[in-house]
Order: sequence, then structure tokens, then C-alpha cells
Amino acid sequence: MKQIIRVDLFMRIVFCNKIILRFQSGIIFGMLFTSCTFSSPAQDTVLNKYGLWVLHSLEQLQQTCLHDSGKAMVNLRRAIPGIVLDLRYAGTNNFMRQRLYPPLTTTYLRKAAADSLLAVQKELNKNGWGLKIFDAYRPYSVTERMWEPVQDDRYAADPRKGSGHNRGIAVDLTIIDLLTKKEFDMGTGFDNFSDTAHHAFTQLPSAVLQNRQLLKKIMEDHGFKALDTEWWHYYLPNSRQYELLDIPFARLKKMK
Repeated sequence: MKQIIRVDLFMRIVFCNKIILRFQSGIIFGMLFTSCTFSSPAQDTVLNKYGLWVLHSLEQLQQTCLHDSGKAMVNLRRAIPGIVLDLRYAGTNNFMRQRLYPPLTTTYLRKAAADSLLAVQKELNKNGWGLKIFDAYRPYSVTERMWEPVQDDRYAADPRKGSGHNRGIAVDLTIIDLLTKKEFDMGTGFDNFSDTAHHAFTQLPSAVLQNRQLLKKIMEDHGFKALDTEWWHYYLPNSRQYELLDIPFARLKKMK
């Protein structure tokens, strides 16, 4: 049987700019912790009800970027010339049928993901094509709202784990013709929760399968991985090295 003890232990750890980890009560060496608090020079960060460490401020984000510039959040409209944005959760054209984001003129990804996406855009541009983005960074609190009506981790992220969108390294997108602005036919629209949207679904016209394969190959060639159940969703494979974020878009907009 696990033994629960109370402790008042202060432990300094090396995490970017010496974040202080304070355990208020819990279990050490086989004993379960019941609460813990992270403190940084910016502000305290408490593990949420699922035991996840979620950053809520730009100051906290900046601390994590001190030793890894790839963790910085970048404005995609600035970082990727010609990118087309159709940010579905800033309006009501989404599976929730409600506005989940404030009105947006841009969106964000970690620099590592944005750099890879820029390379994809440049390669597509050679053929007169480009990217259209449906979603990128998603605050953790929005993931909690999305989970309630779905509760199926094939189609919505379980807040007990968080998502690549919350970490700023996942993107929902398609390919468009730059001249006509028309989307390539992918067989379904965005946010389609049926087997038809799965990569393994092959009962589709050959042109659709070719379009999906084109998107998949170019994204994978530049370091992204595909989500099996959504043809539009791609993410960086090393997601756990990026912290979960619940920073409002209005705050990200203030970044230099």
C-alpha cells in the first residue's frame, strides 16, 4: 500500500531560468504527491486537476525559450508569406457551431513548426500552390470545451493529456491553388468525424487520394507526422518537449 506523507520540501531544479519546484504534500520514493506548485520569477504555476503543467502567461513562455529558441511562438502571417488563413474556431463554421476564439487576423505556432511550415509553403509555391490554415495554436481551455460534446480521442484531444495544438506544434491545413484560391479536393471538409477522413480510407476517387498523398508526403518530408483519423492534421513528433499553453491570443498578439 502506498504511504501518503506530508512534506514541506523546496527543491531547486534546472529548468531554463532555475524554476523552483515546491512540493507541499505528497509521496517521495514510492509515495504519491497530492499537490505541487511550480514557481518561476514570473509567477506561480500550479499543476491542473489532471496533473498537467500548463503555462498561462508570456512571462512563463519566455522562461522556457531561454535555452531553446525553437519554443518561441511566432505569428504565422508574418513568418510565412502568402499564407491563407481560414481560422474556423474564430467563427461558427466548425463542429461546435460556436465561436471559440476571438476574432483573429493571424494565428501562431512554435518557431520550430513555423520554420518547417515555411519550407512546405515554398515548395508548394513552385507549382503555383500554397497552404490554407484552419487551425494552429489552440489554448488549452478551448480543448477542454471541445472535449465535452465529443469525448472520443480519435477526433478531439483529451484534456487529461492535452494536444499538439495546445503545445503550438500541430496545424490543421490543406492545399490551395494560388490563382483560383480553390482548395484541393480531399474528399471531406475540415472537422469531418467519419472514417472517410481517415488516411487509411481508400474508397475515394483517385484524384482525391492523390491530393491527400501529396499533402502527406510534403508535410512528412519537412518533419511533420500525420494524424491517422484526420487528413488535415499534422504535428511535430517530439511534442512532449513543448509545454502545454493556455495563453490568450490577445496576449500573444503583444509579442514583438
